[in-house]
Amino acid sequence: MSPSDPMPKLGHQNIDTAHVQLPQPVVTNLGCRSATPGRKHKLNAYAFQQDAIVTFKGYQYVAYWSNAGPDDGDTLYLCVARRLLRPRSGMPVLSNEDQVSEKTAYGWEVLELRDYKQTVDDGHNTISLGICPGDGTIHLAFDHHCDILRYRYSKRDVATQPRTISWRPDIFSATLDCLPGILSTHKPLRDVTYPRFGFLGENMFFSHRDGKAGLGNDHLYTYNGKDGRYEYIGPYLTGVQSSPYVNGMTSRDGVLYVTWVYRGFVEYPGWDDPLDTKHKQQAGPNGAENNHNICYAYSDADGYVWKNGCGEVIADLRDPAKFPTSVRGKERTIKNDCSGIAAFDIPKGKGLMNQEAQAVDQEGGVHVLNRDMMNEGGTYLWKHYHRSPDGTWTQRALQVITEGSNRGQLAISKTGDLYAILPDSTTKSVRILRATKASEFADYREVWKGDGLGGEPLVDSARLEYDNVLSVFARHNPVDSAKQAAESQAIAILDFELFV
Repeated sequence: MSPSDPMPKLGHQNIDTAHVQLPQPVVTNLGCRSATPGRKHKLNAYAFQQDAIVTFKGYQYVAYWSNAGPDDGDTLYLCVARRLLRPRSGMPVLSNEDQVSEKTAYGWEVLELRDYKQTVDDGHNTISLGICPGDGTIHLAFDHHCDILRYRYSKRDVATQPRTISWRPDIFSATLDCLPGILSTHKPLRDVTYPRFGFLGENMFFSHRDGKAGLGNDHLYTYNGKDGRYEYIGPYLTGVQSSPYVNGMTSRDGVLYVTWVYRGFVEYPGWDDPLDTKHKQQAGPNGAENNHNICYAYSDADGYVWKNGCGEVIADLRDPAKFPTSVRGKERTIKNDCSGIAAFDIPKGKGLMNQEAQAVDQEGGVHVLNRDMMNEGGTYLWKHYHRSPDGTWTQRALQVITEGSNRGQLAISKTGDLYAILPDSTTKSVRILRATKASEFADYREVWKGDGLGGEPLVDSARLEYDNVLSVFARHNPVDSAKQAAESQAIAILDFELFV
């Protein structure tokens, strides 16, 4: 869709006060027991974390930075927590003495891994968590902004046989600068930002960016649950005087979906000096004002072969020694000029955000949450960009937003409805909108609003499909400003039991 195309009207919205309202959530708080006054940035609840909260085989897992009290000062430690969930249909009978703390789940078991100190005050340096279904390993990548890989993983069967495994620090490896099967000399692992994990059948994928804002590539790996080793697929997205910023990567029914925006690069003094660190200062000429275009591609070959929306092969990363040119695509990566990747042509300076949100529904429809100012009046609008299973792209405006607002999130329920979780940093609140599958995702309704929440909300997509409970991971941000500093790094988990 080009900028000259007619813009859609604001999606139909209303606030239902009857049966469609969500029930009030069950809320649990985790994290910091004391303030971190020397820090400007908060390191939990950012849109690009994939994932910080995920459910597997009836247990929910979260990862976050925290401290143990005032003696820790501004130092943070990596925490991983798990809890047994209660199925909607009833309560499981336990043979141990688990403490029942909430109606939707049992109490949290928290591991604080104090052998690694987080001291860098940089909002990029979050934690991402992944689980491999094939061998039950839990994987963590953390504390990166153009840094050497920091990674640790658990013993086998921790997630596949959770009741037989004691939740103790020694189930995790030490912090590593390499991946099992890939040496630390592997160049992309020397320069990591935005790590992501996700299910890939019985295996798992891992991706990250290299380079700097406006000048980088996205690299893709797979982890094999049978042999416990990673394989490097390659730089599936390559920026040409730009960098791709991924909204999300989702695997469903054997297809890997990805959407992204590009950020153009602006040269600055010292940009080509390998020792220069200006790009890590979260300031300069390569900000979001240079974001442009919403792009889309998919792979039905576990990330080795990529196609555009028309089904044409645009990148083939298979080993040339094993797959001769006669059976491989010509391009080895997706570049800016690949045909058919631009779903929406949005120029620079139109408010497009990087790394907002993506979800894929049960029928293969692709949903993107982002924002732009493409309407005639230049109003800044949150938008739902949707690719239907037949390949048709549409867009609908959700609501007016304040420029600079935190990024939101999307989720697909067990019944196929779409939920948009939209934060308002100025009022420390979160709104949830719902659009039903029956309306072809056009009847947006506000179904919940809550205060005292900050950061960029994340969702547990796996749990939503497991038992239709929407678990939202947000930052605990009390409306009382006197308490805000003390709770700046703490998180809140909100559990909404959706109507079936």
